[in-house]
This record gives sequence, C-alpha cells and structure tokens, in this order.
Amino acid sequence: MIRMEQHLNLVEHPLVQHKLTIMRKKETSTNSFRRLLREISQLLAYEITRELDMTTTRIETPMGAMDAPTIGGKKLALISILRAGNGLLDGVLELIPAARVGFVGLYRDEETLRPVQYYYKVPDSLEDRLVIALDPMLATGNSSVAAIDLLKKSGARNIRFMCLLAAPEGVARMKEAHPDVPIVTAAVDEKLNENGYIVPGLGDAGDRMFGTK
Repeated sequence: MIRMEQHLNLVEHPLVQHKLTIMRKKETSTNSFRRLLREISQLLAYEITRELDMTTTRIETPMGAMDAPTIGGKKLALISILRAGNGLLDGVLELIPAARVGFVGLYRDEETLRPVQYYYKVPDSLEDRLVIALDPMLATGNSSVAAIDLLKKSGARNIRFMCLLAAPEGVARMKEAHPDVPIVTAAVDEKLNENGYIVPGLGDAGDRMFGTK
C-alpha cells in the first residue's frame, strides 16, 4: 500500500516492473511500447488514487437496499503534460472515464533544457478537485515544475504527479519547488546524462510512443 504522505512513492508491483523492463528494451516496437505504457498507467493510477475521499449512496441491489461506497467530491482532473503525457492519459481515462481532462503544452529547449510553454487548457474548479499531472519521464524536473506552477496559479491545491521513470535530479528539483506534491513512479534510475536524458532509462518516451525521432 502507498500512502501519499511521502514525497516519493515507488510502485514496485511485479507487473509494473516486468512491463517496464520490456519497455526499456530498444527492440520493443512502437505498438508494444504504446500498449505497455497504457497498461502500466492503469496500475500506477490504481495506486495514486488509493486514498480518494469516499462517501456512501443509497442503492437497490437485486436482493435489497444498501448504503454503498462511492467516490466523494468533484470529479478528478487529469492533466497531460504534452506530448508524452497522453500515453499515460489514455490508460488512466479507461480506469476513470468520468475524470475531467486538461493539457499543458511544454517542450524542452535542447540547449538550455528549460521548458517553453505553447499550450494551456485545464478544467474549472481545480481548487475543489484532486489533480493528477501526467508525464512519463521526470528528468531534469524543469517541465514538471513549470506545469505544477501553472496548475497552482489556476487554483489547484491537491496535486499529485504520476510518471513512469524518474531521475534523482528531477525528484530533487520537484521536492525543492513543490514539496507538497507527491510523486508516484515505477522507478528512479541512476542519473541524467549530459543531454538531460535519464540513464539507463528507455530513450525518449514521446518518440518511442509515436514512432518519431
């Protein structure tokens, strides 16, 4: 069980780790990579939503009436950090189809490694929702921090960050900038290389997901 009281939360479930290993292999096809990312996103979403607020509602079963548990409060907001965040978004939406969806468009300047914003569209009433930001890779942490900055400016107060892989540098950057935002990830790898990519990692998640270079 994972409790969101700690900043870094590793999901070490055998299915998550096995699927991640297949994704890391350079010979894994685009189709398989995309499918595995969707499958892992559902397993990670299961953990990141474990402590949702609950209430009860009166229902009728074929055998009689009961007060049954149901998720309370406003619907969740899923925020995809474009473009690779969409790979996680698809899987989480299958699990939580009623969630509201937003998008933060950021790309990394390859010289400065700093994020550049090009799009921002999020649901209303973020202050009343659990907001889950989605991005497969937490590398330098610059784009993730920028995305969380924007979400907080829009009123979000209860934010969680979900990624597939993280680098120690990215985890530290997020903790420094947003210590109140728990990170849920499948693995923390060794380091970043001189180009800001996670090592050993799995390459560029967006390129591998969409078949681009």
